[in-house]
Amino acid sequence: MTKTYEEQAKVFKALCDERRLRILALLRSGEKCACVLEEQLNMPQSSLSYHMKILCESGIVDSRQEGKWTHYWISEEGSISAIDLLKIITTNDVISNIS
Repeated sequence: MTKTYEEQAKVFKALCDERRLRILALLRSGEKCACVLEEQLNMPQSSLSYHMKILCESGIVDSRQEGKWTHYWISEEGSISAIDLLKIITTNDVISNIS
C-alpha cells in the first residue's frame, strides 16, 4: 500500500526531534509504562503525551491502556514500514536502457 505524502511526513516528523529519539531509545529495550518514561526522561506528563501522540500517529510506536496508565512499545510493523519508506524515497528511479 502506497502512503500519501502526508502519511510519509508523519514518519519523519516522529524522527526529527531529539526528545522523541530519546523515547525510542528507551523503548528499544521493550514496552514501557508512561510513568516510567516520564521519570526516566524527567518530562511532564503533558509533554510526554504530545510526543507519544506523534510517535503513535507515525505508526512507529504502538500503545495499550492499562488502568490509568498507557504502555508503549516500538511497533515491528511500523519500524519495517519506516525503513521501507526511507529506502523507497532515497532510491533512484533510473531505468537501464539495454541495447
